[in-house]
Amino acid sequence: MSEFLAIFDNSVLFWSLISCLLAQFLKIIFNFFSTGKIRFGIIFETGGMPSSHSSLITGAASGTGFELGFDSPIFALSVAIALIVMYDASGVRKSAGVQAAQINTLSKKIDPNAEINLKESLGHTKLEVIVGSFLGPLITLPGMFFIGTPLEILDFIKN
Repeated sequence: MSEFLAIFDNSVLFWSLISCLLAQFLKIIFNFFSTGKIRFGIIFETGGMPSSHSSLITGAASGTGFELGFDSPIFALSVAIALIVMYDASGVRKSAGVQAAQINTLSKKIDPNAEINLKESLGHTKLEVIVGSFLGPLITLPGMFFIGTPLEILDFIKN
């Protein structure tokens, strides 16, 4: 198998990316219930319910643990990275969004015609991170255990 095609045989990567994409799609639904409007563009935005970053990283971490063992040093590293990503999503990026909101308010007070409009929805609430962190393993582990890799799926469809 060529090195490029080997990526399609990586079930950890495949299913954690699927959980990330599902989290992005779910943002449309959560946004609809909170605002009453369907906005497809929210898929390409940061922030919102659930955290796709948390979904991706916890899916990858749980898949790594499932595949290599939950006592593996690689699993320990993936958990450490997951904690950093989730802390960053709910802490640092959330704070940057609050600062952007304050800068936007100040710039409008100084000059009502100012064109500065910083993006305010950068991070996540703790709940958004928690929901995303449960979504990752919820999609990744059953996908790996019951369905397999994209190449296995294609082989199944062929036969």
